[in-house]
Amino acid sequence: MAEATPALRKPVFTKVNELRPGTNGHSLNVKVVSTKMVMQRGGGGRPSGPQARQMRIAECLVGDETGIIIFTARNDQVDLMKEGSIVTLRNAKIDMYKGSMRLAVDRWGRVEVVEEPTDITVKEDNNLSLIEYELVSVEA
Repeated sequence: MAEATPALRKPVFTKVNELRPGTNGHSLNVKVVSTKMVMQRGGGGRPSGPQARQMRIAECLVGDETGIIIFTARNDQVDLMKEGSIVTLRNAKIDMYKGSMRLAVDRWGRVEVVEEPTDITVKEDNNLSLIEYELVSVEA
């Protein structure tokens, strides 16, 4: 008796202007506009313990034809985020940083560079990371 394997779901791709605070599970195709290294800690100092491996964080401005947002690239993701390249972000989530949205991919997601030639004309005048959000508690 052969067991039926569940069919893999096709990813539903989201546009940048559809991103909202506190959401996750997004798949996006975006173009890297710029990359800025914000933190780089080497593995020097203590050879053992949790800080043994190198830690790098870069803020990358990514976008598509609907808008742009800051993507926080960590460690190996930094090498993939070259200016002008098209990347696919899978299982991305929205982190809030000082009241504004940041796009991030944790260990459950994936960052892939798109090999086939695709060009995305980025709409740079709609930066979702410049919109400030305020946490409001609602009494029930």
